[in-house]
Amino acid sequence: MAEIKDLFDAYTEGNLPQEGGYVVSVFFDENSNYTRFEAISYGNVKDIYLTEEGITFQADGRKLFVLYEPVAFIHKGTDPCYRSDAYRIPYRFKELERIVTKRQDRIYVAKEPVETYTAFTVLNETGYNESYVVYQSDDAGDMVANFVFQTLWKNMRIAKTDAEKTRDTLKDVIPLWMKPFGFEEQGQEHED
Repeated sequence: MAEIKDLFDAYTEGNLPQEGGYVVSVFFDENSNYTRFEAISYGNVKDIYLTEEGITFQADGRKLFVLYEPVAFIHKGTDPCYRSDAYRIPYRFKELERIVTKRQDRIYVAKEPVETYTAFTVLNETGYNESYVVYQSDDAGDMVANFVFQTLWKNMRIAKTDAEKTRDTLKDVIPLWMKPFGFEEQGQEHED
């Protein structure tokens, strides 16, 4: 079973995977129920270090995003790539799968990951925002999808069926996100 640990605790303890791994973060808006999930797979690590903004990975990565927008969200008509920084992700609506919940809220799941080259930073945890490292294992993708499901269902009180639909939609794209940096060979070794 995949192991998950607070990202900043793992960094402090020197337990971040240097060969590659996965990071999942959730960012809650202070003024509404708007929530952004960011999942990053990374590899080709050159360095990992702490900065004022957070933890910087000098590594290649692939990012997947999930957005939850309450029905009264004022920017819901603007493509996410054109919003202010707090609400921006690098996608237009046509690049996202849309799920309309029973409460008429919207959940968007990226259809494909976005690649990052050379470096990326995971922002410091503030308020209820959290970041976790998921260690490489055969079920790491399921762990990330279930983290999103559990957060939507139990923390945000989204209907279980809507949270399950989000998890299942995310599971469809996770294979594109999960193995970008040589993990394919590692996974094939386990299958023999």
